[in-house]
Amino acid sequence: MKRVDLKIEGAQQGALEIAKTRLMIPVTLFVAGFVCLTLRLVSIGVFGELTETANTLGAPAQEIITSRADILDRNGVVLATNLFAPSLAARPHMIDDPEKAATEIAAILQDQSRTEILNKLKSSRRHVWIKRKLNPVETWKVNSLGYPGLELDEAEKRTYPHGPLAAHVLGYVGVDNNPFAGVERFFDDHLSDPMRADEPLILSLDIRIQHILRDEIYRQIQKFSAKGGGGIVMDVKTGEILALTSLPDFDPNDYRKASSEQKFNRVLQGVYELGSGFKAFTVAMALDAGTVSLAGGYDATEPLKVDRFTIRDDHPQERWLTVPEIFTYSSNIGSALMVRDLGIDRQRDYLGRFGLLRGLDIEIHEVASPLLPGQWEELESMTISFGHGLAVTPMHLTNGIASVVNGGKFAPATLLRQDNYRGRDYEQVISNDVSAVMQELMYLAVETGTGSKAKVDQYTVGGKTGTAEKPGKRGYRRNDLISSFIGVFPARDPQYAIFVMLDEPRGIEETWFRASAGWTAAPVVGRVIDKIGPLLGVMPEEMAPSQYADLIKVSEKK
Repeated sequence: MKRVDLKIEGAQQGALEIAKTRLMIPVTLFVAGFVCLTLRLVSIGVFGELTETANTLGAPAQEIITSRADILDRNGVVLATNLFAPSLAARPHMIDDPEKAATEIAAILQDQSRTEILNKLKSSRRHVWIKRKLNPVETWKVNSLGYPGLELDEAEKRTYPHGPLAAHVLGYVGVDNNPFAGVERFFDDHLSDPMRADEPLILSLDIRIQHILRDEIYRQIQKFSAKGGGGIVMDVKTGEILALTSLPDFDPNDYRKASSEQKFNRVLQGVYELGSGFKAFTVAMALDAGTVSLAGGYDATEPLKVDRFTIRDDHPQERWLTVPEIFTYSSNIGSALMVRDLGIDRQRDYLGRFGLLRGLDIEIHEVASPLLPGQWEELESMTISFGHGLAVTPMHLTNGIASVVNGGKFAPATLLRQDNYRGRDYEQVISNDVSAVMQELMYLAVETGTGSKAKVDQYTVGGKTGTAEKPGKRGYRRNDLISSFIGVFPARDPQYAIFVMLDEPRGIEETWFRASAGWTAAPVVGRVIDKIGPLLGVMPEEMAPSQYADLIKVSEKK
């Protein structure tokens, strides 16, 4: 009996141990799960949610939002900044009726085709993008559709508050903020660096001046039915570009709609024979080299024959001309004779120091280099003296003229604000005395010469017209002109240079159907100076006559 009792107790004990073991397994799993949950809650509380976050439509975290530094004008006005805009994506496997969904989405996103949307909704991929960076109306309407397979993901959007106003300087970025043009591209290392997101890029532009320049050129293009135009306002002492416009232009907020013609920068990419503006360089280098004196001159009685070519004046005086008269009356004959005395080698050396024979060293990739003549002999030297045979960008000409009038120093053009320029060692191209003479000659060209329509009541203005026929397949096209004017003010101590160009303007009744620079480009420069002078703090001046006025005679042509 006793042995039997012992066996029963042993069996009961074994069953109890088995039950305890089975019970420990779920308890252990429960405790482990509780610990994991506790650790997870702590991580969320301390470090934030690390998994994808979604908005009302459950957007996946597939796009990393990065900050791009702002771009400001010289006065702190925002030219480019960042906003956040939703992008629309879809999970095709969650769209029950892609045909219907594509129709409804296309009705909202009118720049997207239904076929393109339908192909995406029928895709075998788990996630597809339909459109990046929706506007608020599009966002609201997409949300209202209520499709669980549609997702909105908030991403950074580059925004240009002034639209097309400075498009050719700023450039633009793609949907993923990849830069394609302008300072956006040139300074991408700065702008896209997260560590420098709070360091805005400060340009030399003054958006007020930019607006005035663009508006005046736009109205003149319309008036003369021109193909396009461009303009520059430059500080002649520092090389800073206060305004740069090329028309037609485009809106960088919607760059996909822009044509290649709109994206083309006439000021930096356009290479043109700019005509008589080059006579300022010819006179300056001849005076600086001492091959002619201010009281000297040349016989422009008859056209000049060189080999089988004939050089004529557009405004013939048919007499001997002093150097001031050659410049003021824009004599091609006088300029050609002047450079013949100077010599080809010295001409090429001076033009190189004026920056006219090399590419621009400016903070933008979309720039063109000058087109030099295939051979540079006597005839080419003579035609270059009055702006034919050597093609440059408008920026080349403006930068060179700034050197002619600023004391003779070459300050390279720049799109960045220069705060400490006075200690810089700029190259001396011509003497300060010759630069002072050129200031007076450019003043005379406006007061008594072809640039008279650039006059302004309260400021002395100097300048030079440039009217050049565009080259074609069979020589120059007489009716297709590049009409330009380069002005400086105040004339006796220039602070700013203003360049304006019209591409193929057409004469109108008001101008006796003439489309030359004196009628088309010079008046624009005058109006720009009149408006920007007070904004730039330039004080009004007295209009004293030029000290070289006695070297200019009333026309005595036969």
